[in-house]
Amino acid sequence: MEKVRIRYKEKEYEYPKGTTLYDIAKDFQKDYEYPIVLAVRDYKLKELFHTVKEDTEIQGFETLSDHSGHKAYKRSACMILLKAMYDVVGREKLDKVKVEFSMGDGYYISVKGSAVLTEDLVSKIKARMRELVDEDITIVKKSYPIDKVREMCSEYGMMDKERLFHYRISSSVNMYSINDFTDYYYGFMVPSTGYVKYFDLVHYDEGLLLQLPKRLSPLEVREIKETPRLFNTMMDATKWNEIMRIETVGELNDQISAGRINDIILVQEALQESKISEIAREIVKEKKKFVMIAGPSSSGKTSFSHRLSIQLAAHGMKPHPIALDNYFVPRELTPVDSEGKKDYECLEAIDIDAFNENMTDLLKGKRVELPTYNFITGEREYKGNHLSMGPEDVLVIEGIHGLNDRLSHTLSRDDKYKIYISALTTLNIDEHNRIPTTDGRLIRRLVRDARTRGASANRTLGMWGSVRRGEENNIFPFQESADAMFNSALIYELAALKQFAEPLLFSIKKEDPEYQEALRLLKFLQYFLGISTEDLPRNSIVREFVGGSIFDV
Repeated sequence: MEKVRIRYKEKEYEYPKGTTLYDIAKDFQKDYEYPIVLAVRDYKLKELFHTVKEDTEIQGFETLSDHSGHKAYKRSACMILLKAMYDVVGREKLDKVKVEFSMGDGYYISVKGSAVLTEDLVSKIKARMRELVDEDITIVKKSYPIDKVREMCSEYGMMDKERLFHYRISSSVNMYSINDFTDYYYGFMVPSTGYVKYFDLVHYDEGLLLQLPKRLSPLEVREIKETPRLFNTMMDATKWNEIMRIETVGELNDQISAGRINDIILVQEALQESKISEIAREIVKEKKKFVMIAGPSSSGKTSFSHRLSIQLAAHGMKPHPIALDNYFVPRELTPVDSEGKKDYECLEAIDIDAFNENMTDLLKGKRVELPTYNFITGEREYKGNHLSMGPEDVLVIEGIHGLNDRLSHTLSRDDKYKIYISALTTLNIDEHNRIPTTDGRLIRRLVRDARTRGASANRTLGMWGSVRRGEENNIFPFQESADAMFNSALIYELAALKQFAEPLLFSIKKEDPEYQEALRLLKFLQYFLGISTEDLPRNSIVREFVGGSIFDV
């Protein structure tokens, strides 16, 4: 029997020609804590059904606790849920099943049709999911001609997918099947249903909540943590998408190709301005002196704080934007994280004492000189920026720790108005393939960091894991304490960011550690028709990332 040589971790192994990556992975599973679900061969992610027909190198394997492996698990769980729903309820009673948005560790899923969701029906769907997992059915991937895929989508009533593939240039599309159920997913899947052992399904609000493990605890499903403010904010955005009839990328592309994108932009920008005005009115009504704005990276906090300041001024106030970054401790005093790197995301990176002293003095009517942080020297500087507060003055303070009362511990809660801001996209690729809010923010950051800081895509992608850990520790735990939530995502923004992000991602070489993520994002951006940013309003939050903002961002 003909053999092929596999190079892995600087050693060579021989296998019969045609051996699957699944069988090879079994030989190395002992070296990994969690089940292997994907392989990295020739610097590209591969599903385990692929065979080895020539000498090759395997750079590593992805398990359930790795980024791509975890995404494959969640994607596969969604497909198993859909298969179970069709088995239990029947296709004829389901007009639409849509994976709406992330909620905690899982997904909120809406269901439309003649079937009425009850606790008993949800229990039956969950039981059917367990049966499918126990049967350990191979998830089959097969390529079809694009015309055949459109025909299949039409037969299944998946008109969102048919519309999506109208804009697909390639001649074929990969589809996945679990027995007789076939669907499209834009990312990789686990080898079989038997891998998806850990999940829960509950009736939640008017839909379903599919609970899944966190990436770093892939064998554990945590209890649901209620986040009513965030849920309502996401539902509001979802309803607006429905009203505008742009729930999926295919529908957005329809509007772009029909020449109606400028109307979409104006409506979206007007909606955001209306929301900002409502928040300003509430701040004035409650006579707040400190507006604390916080949100994860690339949420548009700076643009939002400027726009809020304008609205406050329109309501008769004198706003003063203050960036918490100006209170960074000297760089040599910045704490380090578990990897020994400087942790600029932790609360201790801020000089809390200096901040509280300044804010307390201002509240007492004293004249205070505010600092400016020099990111080149790593020191705070004082350049004569003096401030004192009168009855109409209000401080608009933005930074990732704004919602944490430890930051402003000397200030009364009655004087503070807390705002949580994030880019909570509710646009889907199609009804079964959602766009993670983190992807939207990551693409924003790629574009902004390259433009304003000269940062390479490698550097931004390489730092993203650390940034995300900082958000999990320092921002998300406090989001429900906010007095208001603002969603900075815009339906059209990924179509606008596409032209800036793609060249950056193409610059990443296959030998680079960030190559797999770059490929994933490039594939994702292919779904969008691009639009010009020339006609974007100069105060748009998108301008903070692509440039041309009227604000100093």
